[in-house]
Amino acid sequence: MKHILVIHGPNLNLLGKREIDIYGKLTLTEINEAVKQKAKELGCQVKIKQSNSEGEIVSFIGEAKDWADALIINPAAYTHTSVAIRDAILAVGIPAIEVHLSNIYQRESFRQKSLVAGVCRGQITGFGPQSYILALEAVATSEWSFVNGG
Repeated sequence: MKHILVIHGPNLNLLGKREIDIYGKLTLTEINEAVKQKAKELGCQVKIKQSNSEGEIVSFIGEAKDWADALIINPAAYTHTSVAIRDAILAVGIPAIEVHLSNIYQRESFRQKSLVAGVCRGQITGFGPQSYILALEAVATSEWSFVNGG
């Protein structure tokens, strides 16, 4: 069974209430329920965390080193600014997939650069909540060399 850490970055706790035209109507709780259901169907175990704090996200990544086989992360605004999150992903060596609800490449120019993408196995952007489901499917069906032998 693969163990997957899903991390939601800043302001994602406001989903369903903020910029619905960009991020949709689903709340983070609803997205998390869909992620848990899909993980169960795929035979994976997930832990889901959300933080508005860069340091806390870095800690989540570091703490996952001994148990997670893969990381699915939506760094949100930290995508474009956080060398610390990038370095944490690199340091733990856990295969990671970066996800975004919106297509960051169709948005403002400052959102079109990801500091995190270069240390991830892949990036899924622009499919709304389905971005998380696609990432789970990629992890569950991949032949990657997982840290914990998954």
